[in-house]
Amino acid sequence: AEMMGHPDLQPECDVKLLEPLLPEMVVNDLLGKYLKTFNSNITGWLRKALETDKKDWQKETEPEADQDGYYQTTLPAIVFQMFEQNLQVAVQINEIFREEVLTVCLKQMNLFLKRYREEANSYKEEHLKDRQLPQCYVQYMIAIINNCQTFKESINSLKRKYSKSAEASQDDGTIDKLLDEVANEGCQFLLDEVFLDLEHHLTELLTRKWLTGSHAVDTICVTVEDYFNDFAKIKKPYNEKMTKDAHHRVVVEYLKAVMHKRISFKNAEERKEGAERMIKEADQFKFLFKKLSAGDETDRLCDSISAIAEVFKLTDPALLYLEVSTLVSKYPDIRSRYSWLASNQATPAQVPVLFTANG
Repeated sequence: AEMMGHPDLQPECDVKLLEPLLPEMVVNDLLGKYLKTFNSNITGWLRKALETDKKDWQKETEPEADQDGYYQTTLPAIVFQMFEQNLQVAVQINEIFREEVLTVCLKQMNLFLKRYREEANSYKEEHLKDRQLPQCYVQYMIAIINNCQTFKESINSLKRKYSKSAEASQDDGTIDKLLDEVANEGCQFLLDEVFLDLEHHLTELLTRKWLTGSHAVDTICVTVEDYFNDFAKIKKPYNEKMTKDAHHRVVVEYLKAVMHKRISFKNAEERKEGAERMIKEADQFKFLFKKLSAGDETDRLCDSISAIAEVFKLTDPALLYLEVSTLVSKYPDIRSRYSWLASNQATPAQVPVLFTANG
């Protein structure tokens, strides 16, 4: 205080009363040029980041995992480091300019995610030409899915930090929608991978070979569980949805096997044997998906198999009305035009036509 308070060091005038060094028009022109250059540069940076990430997808080693064990790539961190650095510069100017830079970031993110989605689709298509390549296809597709969740969290973090507006912009909604689409499509690609391996075993269901002791359902359960050991590295909520989709798809494939009438039971005894096998296999699916979904309720879908099996076991056609009525009440998507089964003298063998193609 003794030094800096010396009268000779006091300012000669109040700087707040001075005009800006640069006229407002010049400043606005410079900021406009900066935004235009930034917009152009960020397009190139994002394209380069995606190309680098795509090269990683071909690696023979698994992607890195985060602290919780979820597969990921460095792409989200690189993208948001770019955004963060430019937003920190914008903060030094003023609030309006900061919002403008954030808007550019969100618009560029929107365009980037469309390319990301296209590249993920191409990755899957290339893999289907030779399912042995790339060697870590499943693991990197999981990383692509997880990146979507990381992108969501990072975008929300940027908006909380740099935007004063509480209202969601059009870009916000589009970005969330695109991220969910990329992630959900990735989950479907992985489920397609599972069901390609199950194809042969699914065709065995409800056949003569199945009745005489096929291990098709045992193999289906082991294969699904094996894949889901890897799928456990998918972040929520996508992991949970994927488990439900797999459960639904397994049951649908089983019901399709029933509807296709691959086997004609020779007598009531054989029909009873087939029905008991169906009930046993429905219980296997229940056990499997309860395990995969951490104890969540999974009975209803599998009970549709058991319900049809109970009809197959009938020896008195007069009881068919009661069993079919129970089916209709429990599963309202049953085809209404087949309700004649419940009111006419139909046989248990005619029951498969009750169900729609999608289960």
